[in-house]
Amino acid sequence: MQPAYPCDIHDIVEKSIHDVEYELMLLGRYQLSVARARKESDQLERSAYVLLSRLEMQGPMTIRELSGAFGLDQSTINRQTAAMLREGLIERIAAPDEIARRLRVTPEGTRRLAADREYLLGRLEEIFKGWPREEIAVFASCLEHFNGSIERISGEPWPRP
Repeated sequence: MQPAYPCDIHDIVEKSIHDVEYELMLLGRYQLSVARARKESDQLERSAYVLLSRLEMQGPMTIRELSGAFGLDQSTINRQTAAMLREGLIERIAAPDEIARRLRVTPEGTRRLAADREYLLGRLEEIFKGWPREEIAVFASCLEHFNGSIERISGEPWPRP
């Protein structure tokens, strides 16, 4: 007896995974083109945007904590945060009963993060124009599920609003 479908579920899943890989590659490409479209001089570097977002969500963190959260060497986090310190986006603060100093977002960092976020939200609204609300909600839910799976595997959950 012939199967009801021309291929088995494994073939469909395998093709879907390849489709996801390709679409993620494109998403990374488009993400860069969105950044290039904005020519303002105080636009944040991508790493600064992500680091500021994490510090905004979680509060002050040490270099070691940031290194663990991002899965990067402390030297990499140190270089990235050194540039952010020079720009006045973050500041070092003493934490009671701790030797290591914590990094905290400054008012300038908050202002620039908010400006970049507002710009990106505007671009997303432009992209989603014409999409039914339900599809946007499903897309957001799928992305959260996808990111949650990555966080589960890495053991590094990301705080959410």
